[in-house]
This record gives sequence, structure tokens and C-alpha cells, in this order.
Amino acid sequence: MIYTNITTIKDFRVIGFPGLLPQYHGPVSALLLLTFLSIVLGNVFILVFVSCERCLHKPTYIIFCHLALTDIGFGFATLPKVIARYWWDDKIVSFGACFTQMYFVHSLGAIHSLILLMMAIDRFTAICIPLRYPALITNKIISIVCGMFWIVTFIRMLVVLVHALSLSYCNSNIIAQCYCDRISVVRLACKKDKYIEDVAFGFSMFSLLVPLTVIIFSYFAVIISVVKISSSEGRYRALSTCAPQIFITCLYYIPRCFAYLAYFLGFKFPNADIRIVVIMLYSLLPAAVNPLIYCFKTKDIKEALMKKLKSTKIGFEKKVSY
Repeated sequence: MIYTNITTIKDFRVIGFPGLLPQYHGPVSALLLLTFLSIVLGNVFILVFVSCERCLHKPTYIIFCHLALTDIGFGFATLPKVIARYWWDDKIVSFGACFTQMYFVHSLGAIHSLILLMMAIDRFTAICIPLRYPALITNKIISIVCGMFWIVTFIRMLVVLVHALSLSYCNSNIIAQCYCDRISVVRLACKKDKYIEDVAFGFSMFSLLVPLTVIIFSYFAVIISVVKISSSEGRYRALSTCAPQIFITCLYYIPRCFAYLAYFLGFKFPNADIRIVVIMLYSLLPAAVNPLIYCFKTKDIKEALMKKLKSTKIGFEKKVSY
């Protein structure tokens, strides 16, 4: 049997929030713009600050930088189009642009999970086998591993892209979502293949759950090791080095797991707007909040930042006195 792609759709219409009244388009677009600016400026600040401060040239902060890069990339991949949709009523996304956006959305999400995995391994090694930490976790090793995460994931996600492109699209072109993702796009195919859908879902769950399983095991081992520390001061110091990483991981994974399980179990939200709000929150909130967690919950960054602010203040006071 010869397969023929009979796609007749030339572009897609991204609706955003289907039930949003026109009078709220301005406030929503302003909120999305503020979210975009906070994601970009906050994470660029982390990249520049870690690069400039030699005391932060450590494996942990190299991981933070890779996480910041995924957050910036995700912000640029998703928010400009939905902001344009509510500012200029620009709903049209070309066929190629939609699939390109879908590719980067899923690639960056998978890379983010792997970076969180690396973050958990870093803390596991530092607390559970501290004597081997300098040999196992170095700047070079972390840079190579994180770089491989980016390369392998971009190659691996071509499978998702090729599968979606192989389908025919000839019915509706309405995407009831704020950006093009695989589920929203594949739903518009003329004919659905249940086997391929199950394989694709399994592929997504593998990308999500394998890193999560290792992360849970790592932090569970960390907690056991911390409990065994005799002094309360030692326990507090050990936990304080893990607190930012655990918080970032929970912020990313808990809402995502809920959304995936809801989809798998057939649970449906009361209306489409609630579902889209949940997706936007778990997609964008971690990217916007992470820089604040780095600055206020990470001891080395906080100390370096306070030192920089004090030196700037002293320099300014000297100039004023002269």
C-alpha cells in the first residue's frame, strides 16, 4: 500500500484562551509580556553574573547556567507569538513555523528534565560520596555531559517532528492552545493511528519519568545521608545546599506529572481555558521564578551578589564625597 500525504492546510490559527473576552486581551498580553521580560532578563542576569564572578565557576553553577539557557529558549519559543495574538490579533502561524515551534517546545522541555537530573546527581555526589566529588564532578565533565544532553535531545526529538509531519492535515486548522505542541497539532490530523499515538505518548513519558525516577532516588538518598549526620548544624548546612535544587525540581515536575496523568486517565477540565492556564503556569512559572531562587536561596550567589552590591555602594559614596 502506497501512503500519500494529502495535507491541504497551509497554516494554523492559534486561539490562545478560547473563552477570553476581548476587553481582557490588553491586560493578558501585558501580563504575558511581563512574564517574557522576567524570564529573559532574570536568566540573562544569572548567565552574566555567573560568567563574571570567578568564585562561581563551579559545576553546580554551570548546571544553573544550562537551566537558564533552556528557560530563555522556551520563553522565546512560546511567548512572542501569543503576545502578538492578543496585541495585534495575529492568530495565523504558518505550517512550517508551527512545526518548528513544536520541535523546540518539546526539545527544550526534555533538555530541562535532563539538566534537573544532572542537578540531582551533583547534589547526590556532593553529600553521599563527598570524597569522590572533586574527581567525578568537574567543570569539564559537567560541560561535556550537559552539552551532550542538548545535542542528543535535539536529534532524538526529530522523531517526534517527523512523525507529526508524516500525518495528513485536511480538516480544522484551529489550535486551542497558546502555542503549537504535539498533542494540539496531531489532534488535527485527518486520520489517527492509535498505535503510533500510544508509542508517541510512551516516548513522552519516557522523557519525563526516567529523569524523574533518578531524581527521586538521588534526593531520597541525600535525605537519608543528611539524617545520619550527627550535628544539627551539619544537617542544616547539607540541606541548605539542596533546598534550591529540590524546590526548582518540584516546581517543574509536580504540575507536569498531574497534567500528564490527567491526560492518560481521561480526566477533562471543566473548560479549555482552565486546562490552558494550567499548562501555561507549569511551562512558564518555573522559568520566571528560577532566577529568584538562585539569588535568594543559593548561598554562594547570594554572598557574591551582596559583595558586589556593597562594593558598588562604597564606590558610589566615594564619588559623591569627592
